[in-house]
Amino acid sequence: MPGTQDLNTELRRRAYLDAMQVASWLPRVELPFAAPSRPELLVAFEPEPEPQVAAAPQAKAPPASPGVAPASNDAVRERPRIEVPKPGAAKASEPAAAAEVSTPVRERPVPPPRFALQLLRAGSCALLVELPTGEPFQSRDPSYLLLKDLLRAAGLPDAPQIIGEPVRWPLLVRGNMDQGPQAALDFVQSFIGARLEEQEPCACLWLIGLPAIRFAGDADAEAYNRELQVEELGAAWALPGLELLMDEPQRKRELWQAMQRVRRRWLEASA
Repeated sequence: MPGTQDLNTELRRRAYLDAMQVASWLPRVELPFAAPSRPELLVAFEPEPEPQVAAAPQAKAPPASPGVAPASNDAVRERPRIEVPKPGAAKASEPAAAAEVSTPVRERPVPPPRFALQLLRAGSCALLVELPTGEPFQSRDPSYLLLKDLLRAAGLPDAPQIIGEPVRWPLLVRGNMDQGPQAALDFVQSFIGARLEEQEPCACLWLIGLPAIRFAGDADAEAYNRELQVEELGAAWALPGLELLMDEPQRKRELWQAMQRVRRRWLEASA
């Protein structure tokens, strides 16, 4: 008969097995001071084939009794080491995860264009001229003298009549009103259309300078020296700006060649 100490050891072992929900357990080696095994547990049986997808987890060895050394080194297997993440690791990963989440980027509003245009009338033609300095022409300005030369070469009066005040954009320094490129285009075309209705019929509208071409003719620099058909404004002719003609005199030759093709519009109207 086992002693009291052996009985306590056996009870402790069974309590461990019950806590691990192990109904039957057969040791590989003879345990010291263990109760004899039941005969029905010693019947040999064929092991079930292991699944190929994942290896079956190995059963953990029961905790050894205090003060009892293991029978051999092979019988004791090292338990898998479980790494516990440090408290700061989760916090460090939060900024990286937040960076992966793409936040919607708000489109920046298009800044309003800045230009100044002056509407003039010379014979049967109207002229929308870019004001490089934003101020009206003076009689001795080099750009105004060049404009007079162009009018004489075109067979038009070289003293054009000023129509209204210059159009300066943006209209407002502050405020929430839309003053983008499309708003500028709509305003300039409406302004010219209203002024031309007050005048005699216009044979051709000169658009002098890139702002005049862009915000009255809805075109770009590729339209230099070409004829345009602008809705509600009629026939137009796109010219480089006066400052550009002075800085690049070679453009005057192309301008003169284009004028020979276009001038029939106003010459026939004034005949």
